[in-house]
Amino acid sequence: MLAAMFSGRHQLNRDSKGTIFIDRDGTHFRHILNWLREGAVPTLDLSSYQELLREAEYYQLVGLIENLNTLLSKKDEDEDKPEMTRKEIIKCLQSKRVRLRGVNLSGLNLSKLDLSGVDFSNARLINTFFSRAKLQCANFCDSEADGSNFHNAILPSCLFTRASLHGSVLAGANLQSANMQDASLKCCSFCEADLRSAHLQGADLTNANLSGANLEGANLKGAILTGSNLRQANLQRAYLRDADLRDAILEGANLGGANLVGASR
Repeated sequence: MLAAMFSGRHQLNRDSKGTIFIDRDGTHFRHILNWLREGAVPTLDLSSYQELLREAEYYQLVGLIENLNTLLSKKDEDEDKPEMTRKEIIKCLQSKRVRLRGVNLSGLNLSKLDLSGVDFSNARLINTFFSRAKLQCANFCDSEADGSNFHNAILPSCLFTRASLHGSVLAGANLQSANMQDASLKCCSFCEADLRSAHLQGADLTNANLSGANLEGANLKGAILTGSNLRQANLQRAYLRDADLRDAILEGANLGGANLVGASR
């Protein structure tokens, strides 16, 4: 692009002093020049790399584009690397110094550990394993836990408010009195889970599998249950006011005493 601009074949915009004007943000132009002079890629933060990539694409600098794409791909991979190991977390538990708020633990195996009362709020827990772990009263508020595994975990009175658990496995989990208000629970598996008296107001349970789950007395006001599987689920005395039950499978479900006022079916 720059070679073409200065080849003499194109008319260039000049100011009153004869300086050539290029209608681009000049913030990263020095990096463009350094690349042309030395083939050097600067050390920048993620957003600056993305900005420089746009400039490199404008100037059609193929080599710089390839280098920046490689760096950005590596940074994406690094984001999902857990910041602690299982052994380090066990040491924290033993010393009572458990600070996991906002920590990236994606892909870590934390199964069968006693993590009762631990604060995981705002943590990144993508594909993390919590199967058979003791997690009573743990805090998962605002966490990213898509694809995580809580199979047969002990989770009574846990907090999952506004958490994202898309596609997570909670089959057989004890979630009695858990607070999952406004959580994203799309495509989750709650087969045979204990959700008695759970708080699920406004939760998105689209296409979730709740077959055989015990939801007795659960609060599902305004919950989205579109396409969910509630076959053989116990919904006695459940509060389903204004819930969206369109295309939900309710075959064999026990709805005795359930409040369905305003529910869409």
